[in-house]
Amino acid sequence: MHTEPNKTIDDLLVKRILGEASETEKEQINTWVNKEPENYRYLTHFQLIWEQSGKVTVHQTVDEEAAWRRFRERVDTMEPLSDERETVPVTKLWRSILRIAAILLFLAGAGWLVYIQDQKDYQQLTVYSGAESVTDTLPDGSVVTLNKRSSISYPDHFKGLKTRQIVLNGEAFFNVTPDKSKPFVITVNDVTITVVGTSFNVKSSEVKTEVIVETGLVEVAKKSEKVQVRPKERVTASKDKPGLSTGRNDDAFYTYYRTGRLVCDDTPLWKLVQKLNEVYAADIRIGNESIRNFPINTTFDQQPLAEILTVISGTFDITIQHKGEQIILK
Repeated sequence: MHTEPNKTIDDLLVKRILGEASETEKEQINTWVNKEPENYRYLTHFQLIWEQSGKVTVHQTVDEEAAWRRFRERVDTMEPLSDERETVPVTKLWRSILRIAAILLFLAGAGWLVYIQDQKDYQQLTVYSGAESVTDTLPDGSVVTLNKRSSISYPDHFKGLKTRQIVLNGEAFFNVTPDKSKPFVITVNDVTITVVGTSFNVKSSEVKTEVIVETGLVEVAKKSEKVQVRPKERVTASKDKPGLSTGRNDDAFYTYYRTGRLVCDDTPLWKLVQKLNEVYAADIRIGNESIRNFPINTTFDQQPLAEILTVISGTFDITIQHKGEQIILK
Protein backbone atom coordinates (compact mmCIF):
# COMPACT_ATOMS: atom_id res chain seq x y z
CA MET A 1 0.00 0.00 0.00
CA HIS A 2 0.98 3.64 -0.38
CA THR A 3 0.19 4.70 3.17
CA GLU A 4 3.60 6.29 3.64
CA PRO A 5 5.55 6.34 0.34
CA ASN A 6 9.26 6.60 0.96
CA LYS A 7 11.23 9.65 -0.06
CA THR A 8 12.67 7.88 -3.12
CA ILE A 9 9.22 7.20 -4.57
CA ASP A 10 8.08 10.74 -3.75
CA ASP A 11 11.05 12.20 -5.58
CA LEU A 12 10.56 9.90 -8.56
CA LEU A 13 6.89 10.85 -8.88
CA VAL A 14 7.75 14.54 -8.89
CA LYS A 15 10.43 13.95 -11.54
CA ARG A 16 7.91 12.03 -13.65
CA ILE A 17 5.39 14.86 -13.48
CA LEU A 18 8.09 17.37 -14.46
CA GLY A 19 9.28 15.14 -17.33
CA GLU A 20 12.73 14.77 -15.76
CA ALA A 21 12.66 11.02 -14.95
CA SER A 22 15.17 8.77 -16.73
CA GLU A 23 14.11 5.51 -18.39
CA THR A 24 15.36 3.57 -15.36
CA GLU A 25 13.40 5.82 -13.02
CA LYS A 26 10.27 5.46 -15.15
CA GLU A 27 10.61 1.69 -14.89
CA GLN A 28 10.93 1.97 -11.10
CA ILE A 29 7.74 4.03 -10.99
CA ASN A 30 5.86 1.57 -13.21
CA THR A 31 6.90 -1.33 -10.99
CA TRP A 32 5.70 0.53 -7.89
CA VAL A 33 2.42 1.61 -9.51
CA ASN A 34 1.60 -1.94 -10.67
CA LYS A 35 2.37 -3.44 -7.26
CA GLU A 36 -0.80 -2.22 -5.53
CA PRO A 37 -4.04 -0.59 -6.81
CA GLU A 38 -3.66 2.01 -4.06
CA ASN A 39 -0.31 3.07 -5.52
CA TYR A 40 -1.94 3.79 -8.88
CA ARG A 41 -4.67 5.85 -7.22
CA TYR A 42 -2.04 7.75 -5.22
CA LEU A 43 -0.33 8.70 -8.47
CA THR A 44 -3.54 9.67 -10.29
CA HIS A 45 -4.69 11.85 -7.38
CA PHE A 46 -1.40 13.72 -7.46
CA GLN A 47 -1.57 14.13 -11.25
CA LEU A 48 -5.09 15.53 -11.08
CA ILE A 49 -4.12 18.10 -8.47
CA TRP A 50 -1.05 19.04 -10.48
CA GLU A 51 -3.20 19.52 -13.60
CA GLN A 52 -5.64 21.69 -11.66
CA SER A 53 -2.76 23.85 -10.46
CA GLY A 54 -1.87 24.62 -14.06
CA LYS A 55 -5.26 26.26 -14.60
CA VAL A 56 -4.36 29.17 -12.35
CA THR A 57 -1.44 31.51 -13.01
CA VAL A 58 0.36 32.04 -9.72
CA HIS A 59 2.21 35.36 -9.63
CA GLN A 60 5.72 35.25 -8.24
CA THR A 61 4.80 37.65 -5.45
CA VAL A 62 2.15 35.32 -4.01
CA ASP A 63 2.71 34.73 -0.29
CA GLU A 64 2.76 30.93 -0.31
CA GLU A 65 3.09 30.71 3.47
CA ALA A 66 -0.02 32.86 3.91
CA ALA A 67 -1.89 30.65 1.46
CA TRP A 68 -0.80 27.56 3.35
CA ARG A 69 -1.87 29.04 6.70
CA ARG A 70 -5.25 29.98 5.28
CA PHE A 71 -5.72 26.49 3.90
CA ARG A 72 -4.84 24.97 7.27
CA GLU A 73 -7.39 27.23 8.96
CA ARG A 74 -10.07 25.96 6.58
CA VAL A 75 -9.18 22.34 7.24
CA ASP A 76 -9.06 22.85 11.00
CA THR A 77 -12.58 24.30 11.05
CA MET A 78 -14.07 21.32 9.19
CA GLU A 79 -15.97 18.89 11.39
CA PRO A 80 -14.08 15.58 11.70
CA LEU A 81 -15.82 12.32 10.84
CA SER A 82 -14.58 10.70 14.04
CA ASP A 83 -13.12 12.10 17.24
CA GLU A 84 -10.65 9.21 17.29
CA ARG A 85 -8.91 10.14 14.05
CA GLU A 86 -5.63 11.93 13.84
CA THR A 87 -4.02 13.52 10.84
CA VAL A 88 -1.33 11.38 9.23
CA PRO A 89 2.07 13.09 9.08
CA VAL A 90 2.25 14.58 5.60
CA THR A 91 5.20 13.47 3.49
CA LYS A 92 7.34 15.94 1.57
CA LEU A 93 5.40 15.15 -1.60
CA TRP A 94 1.99 15.57 -0.04
CA ARG A 95 3.01 18.83 1.61
CA SER A 96 3.95 20.07 -1.85
CA ILE A 97 0.59 18.88 -3.17
CA LEU A 98 -1.33 20.58 -0.38
CA ARG A 99 0.64 23.79 -0.87
CA ILE A 100 -0.44 23.80 -4.51
CA ALA A 101 -4.05 23.20 -3.49
CA ALA A 102 -3.82 25.86 -0.79
CA ILE A 103 -2.60 28.44 -3.29
CA LEU A 104 -5.45 27.51 -5.64
CA LEU A 105 -8.04 27.85 -2.89
CA PHE A 106 -6.44 31.06 -1.64
CA LEU A 107 -6.27 32.75 -5.06
CA ALA A 108 -9.23 31.47 -7.03
CA GLY A 109 -11.42 29.26 -4.90
CA ALA A 110 -10.68 26.53 -7.43
CA GLY A 111 -8.88 23.26 -7.21
CA TRP A 112 -8.95 19.61 -6.38
CA LEU A 113 -7.65 18.34 -3.08
CA VAL A 114 -7.09 15.01 -1.34
CA TYR A 115 -6.70 15.07 2.44
CA ILE A 116 -5.59 11.97 4.36
CA GLN A 117 -6.58 11.00 7.90
CA ASP A 118 -5.60 7.86 9.79
CA GLN A 119 -7.88 5.06 10.96
CA LYS A 120 -6.95 1.84 12.72
CA ASP A 121 -6.93 -0.46 9.68
CA TYR A 122 -7.02 1.99 6.78
CA GLN A 123 -6.64 5.60 5.78
CA GLN A 124 -9.63 7.86 5.26
CA LEU A 125 -9.37 9.94 2.10
CA THR A 126 -11.35 13.14 1.72
CA VAL A 127 -11.69 14.62 -1.76
CA TYR A 128 -12.71 18.27 -2.01
CA SER A 129 -13.84 20.02 -5.18
CA GLY A 130 -13.34 23.75 -5.58
CA ALA A 131 -15.03 26.01 -8.12
CA GLU A 132 -15.32 23.18 -10.67
CA SER A 133 -16.80 19.68 -10.67
CA VAL A 134 -14.32 16.80 -10.46
CA THR A 135 -14.48 13.04 -11.05
CA ASP A 136 -12.88 10.47 -8.77
CA THR A 137 -12.64 6.67 -8.96
CA LEU A 138 -13.10 4.80 -5.68
CA PRO A 139 -11.10 1.70 -4.66
CA ASP A 140 -13.88 -0.63 -5.91
CA GLY A 141 -14.01 1.02 -9.35
CA SER A 142 -17.13 3.07 -8.62
CA VAL A 143 -17.00 6.51 -10.24
CA VAL A 144 -18.10 9.67 -8.44
CA THR A 145 -18.58 13.10 -10.01
CA LEU A 146 -18.53 15.87 -7.41
CA ASN A 147 -20.32 19.11 -8.07
CA LYS A 148 -18.40 22.26 -7.16
CA ARG A 149 -17.84 23.00 -3.47
CA SER A 150 -18.58 19.41 -2.44
CA SER A 151 -16.63 16.62 -0.76
CA ILE A 152 -16.62 12.86 -0.19
CA SER A 153 -14.74 10.79 2.37
CA TYR A 154 -13.99 7.09 2.00
CA PRO A 155 -11.42 4.42 3.02
CA ASP A 156 -8.38 3.91 0.80
CA HIS A 157 -9.53 0.28 0.45
CA PHE A 158 -12.63 -1.80 1.24
CA LYS A 159 -10.82 -5.06 2.03
CA GLY A 160 -12.05 -6.63 5.26
CA LEU A 161 -14.88 -4.10 5.60
CA LYS A 162 -18.53 -5.18 5.63
CA THR A 163 -19.72 -2.15 3.65
CA ARG A 164 -18.34 0.45 1.27
CA GLN A 165 -18.95 3.43 3.52
CA ILE A 166 -18.96 6.94 2.01
CA VAL A 167 -19.63 10.33 3.60
CA LEU A 168 -20.91 13.11 1.32
CA ASN A 169 -21.20 16.86 1.74
CA GLY A 170 -22.76 18.79 -1.13
CA GLU A 171 -23.76 17.13 -4.40
CA ALA A 172 -22.43 14.13 -6.32
CA PHE A 173 -23.41 11.62 -8.98
CA PHE A 174 -22.52 8.00 -8.22
CA ASN A 175 -22.05 5.17 -10.71
CA VAL A 176 -21.59 2.25 -8.34
CA THR A 177 -19.77 -0.97 -9.19
CA PRO A 178 -22.03 -3.95 -8.28
CA ASP A 179 -21.02 -6.04 -5.25
CA LYS A 180 -23.88 -7.83 -3.46
CA SER A 181 -21.57 -8.99 -0.68
CA LYS A 182 -20.51 -5.44 0.21
CA PRO A 183 -23.31 -2.82 0.07
CA PHE A 184 -22.41 0.73 -0.91
CA VAL A 185 -23.58 3.04 1.89
CA ILE A 186 -23.63 6.85 1.76
CA THR A 187 -24.16 9.01 4.81
CA VAL A 188 -25.34 12.56 4.11
CA ASN A 189 -26.91 14.83 6.74
CA ASP A 190 -29.35 12.60 8.67
CA VAL A 191 -29.99 10.32 5.68
CA THR A 192 -28.49 6.93 4.80
CA ILE A 193 -28.46 5.69 1.20
CA THR A 194 -27.78 1.99 0.51
CA VAL A 195 -27.21 0.40 -2.91
CA VAL A 196 -25.54 -2.65 -4.45
CA GLY A 197 -24.86 -1.38 -7.97
CA THR A 198 -26.66 1.53 -9.60
CA SER A 199 -26.36 5.15 -10.72
CA PHE A 200 -27.98 8.08 -8.95
CA ASN A 201 -27.57 11.71 -7.92
CA VAL A 202 -27.44 13.00 -4.34
CA LYS A 203 -27.81 16.68 -3.51
CA SER A 204 -27.61 17.96 0.04
CA SER A 205 -27.88 21.35 1.69
CA GLU A 206 -28.40 22.62 5.22
CA VAL A 207 -32.17 22.21 4.87
CA LYS A 208 -32.71 19.08 2.77
CA THR A 209 -31.29 16.03 0.99
CA GLU A 210 -32.50 14.89 -2.43
CA VAL A 211 -31.84 11.58 -4.23
CA ILE A 212 -32.63 11.04 -7.93
CA VAL A 213 -32.17 7.55 -9.40
CA GLU A 214 -31.10 6.92 -13.00
CA THR A 215 -30.56 3.14 -12.97
CA GLY A 216 -31.06 0.30 -10.49
CA LEU A 217 -32.67 0.41 -7.08
CA VAL A 218 -31.72 2.66 -4.17
CA GLU A 219 -32.81 2.42 -0.54
CA VAL A 220 -33.06 5.71 1.34
CA ALA A 221 -33.50 5.79 5.10
CA LYS A 222 -34.14 8.54 7.62
CA LYS A 223 -34.31 7.30 11.20
CA SER A 224 -36.85 4.44 11.20
CA GLU A 225 -38.40 5.19 7.80
CA LYS A 226 -37.10 3.51 4.62
CA VAL A 227 -38.17 3.81 0.99
CA GLN A 228 -36.99 2.18 -2.23
CA VAL A 229 -36.39 4.53 -5.13
CA ARG A 230 -36.47 3.40 -8.76
CA PRO A 231 -35.31 5.01 -12.03
CA LYS A 232 -36.91 8.40 -12.79
CA GLU A 233 -37.99 8.76 -9.18
CA ARG A 234 -36.79 11.12 -6.47
CA VAL A 235 -36.95 11.20 -2.69
CA THR A 236 -36.52 14.26 -0.51
CA ALA A 237 -35.69 14.46 3.18
CA SER A 238 -36.23 17.87 4.80
CA LYS A 239 -34.35 18.78 7.94
CA ASP A 240 -37.35 20.46 9.58
CA LYS A 241 -39.91 17.79 8.57
CA PRO A 242 -40.18 14.15 9.62
CA GLY A 243 -40.21 11.33 7.11
CA LEU A 244 -39.38 11.08 3.42
CA SER A 245 -41.19 12.55 0.42
CA THR A 246 -41.18 10.54 -2.83
CA GLY A 247 -42.34 11.29 -6.35
CA ARG A 248 -41.57 11.13 -10.05
CA ASN A 249 -38.61 13.10 -11.41
CA ASP A 250 -39.21 14.88 -14.72
CA ASP A 251 -36.43 17.42 -14.22
CA ALA A 252 -33.10 16.89 -16.02
CA PHE A 253 -31.45 20.00 -14.57
CA TYR A 254 -29.61 17.92 -11.98
CA THR A 255 -27.32 16.61 -14.75
CA TYR A 256 -25.99 20.09 -15.60
CA TYR A 257 -22.78 19.94 -13.59
CA ARG A 258 -21.86 16.69 -15.37
CA THR A 259 -22.97 17.55 -18.91
CA GLY A 260 -22.95 21.35 -19.12
CA ARG A 261 -26.43 21.14 -20.70
CA LEU A 262 -29.72 22.60 -19.49
CA VAL A 263 -32.43 20.40 -20.99
CA CYS A 264 -35.88 22.02 -20.93
CA ASP A 265 -38.90 19.81 -21.64
CA ASP A 266 -42.06 21.81 -20.95
CA THR A 267 -40.06 23.39 -18.13
CA PRO A 268 -41.84 26.34 -16.50
CA LEU A 269 -39.98 29.63 -16.74
CA TRP A 270 -39.70 29.99 -12.96
CA LYS A 271 -37.82 26.69 -12.69
CA LEU A 272 -35.37 27.65 -15.45
CA VAL A 273 -34.79 31.02 -13.76
CA GLN A 274 -34.10 29.24 -10.48
CA LYS A 275 -31.48 27.04 -12.16
CA LEU A 276 -29.90 29.96 -14.05
CA ASN A 277 -29.45 31.82 -10.77
CA GLU A 278 -27.68 28.78 -9.33
CA VAL A 279 -25.48 28.04 -12.35
CA TYR A 280 -24.48 31.61 -13.22
CA ALA A 281 -24.58 33.09 -9.69
CA ALA A 282 -27.12 35.56 -11.07
CA ASP A 283 -30.04 37.46 -9.55
CA ILE A 284 -32.81 36.96 -12.12
CA ARG A 285 -36.35 37.76 -11.02
CA ILE A 286 -39.74 37.34 -12.65
CA GLY A 287 -41.49 40.70 -12.51
CA ASN A 288 -44.77 39.57 -14.06
CA GLU A 289 -46.65 36.62 -12.54
CA SER A 290 -48.47 35.97 -15.82
CA ILE A 291 -45.25 34.69 -17.43
CA ARG A 292 -44.13 32.57 -14.47
CA ASN A 293 -45.32 29.25 -15.90
CA PHE A 294 -44.51 29.79 -19.57
CA PRO A 295 -43.30 26.36 -20.86
CA ILE A 296 -39.82 26.15 -22.36
CA ASN A 297 -38.74 23.41 -24.78
CA THR A 298 -35.10 23.70 -25.77
CA THR A 299 -31.57 22.75 -24.71
CA PHE A 300 -28.91 25.25 -23.68
CA ASP A 301 -25.43 23.82 -24.14
CA GLN A 302 -22.86 25.82 -22.15
CA GLN A 303 -24.15 29.09 -23.59
CA PRO A 304 -23.48 32.50 -22.01
CA LEU A 305 -26.25 33.81 -19.76
CA ALA A 306 -26.86 36.80 -22.05
CA GLU A 307 -27.51 34.45 -24.96
CA ILE A 308 -29.95 32.35 -22.93
CA LEU A 309 -31.85 35.46 -21.86
CA THR A 310 -32.05 36.59 -25.48
CA VAL A 311 -33.64 33.26 -26.44
CA ILE A 312 -36.17 33.54 -23.61
CA SER A 313 -36.99 37.13 -24.56
CA GLY A 314 -37.44 36.33 -28.24
CA THR A 315 -39.52 33.20 -27.62
CA PHE A 316 -42.09 34.78 -25.32
CA ASP A 317 -41.76 38.48 -26.21
CA ILE A 318 -40.47 39.14 -22.70
CA THR A 319 -38.77 42.40 -21.76
CA ILE A 320 -35.45 42.13 -19.91
CA GLN A 321 -34.57 44.94 -17.52
CA HIS A 322 -31.24 45.42 -15.74
CA LYS A 323 -31.48 47.11 -12.36
CA GLY A 324 -28.07 47.10 -10.72
CA GLU A 325 -27.13 43.44 -10.23
CA GLN A 326 -30.73 42.33 -10.75
CA ILE A 327 -32.16 41.05 -14.04
CA ILE A 328 -35.93 41.42 -14.20
CA LEU A 329 -38.14 39.54 -16.70
CA LYS A 330 -41.45 41.21 -17.60
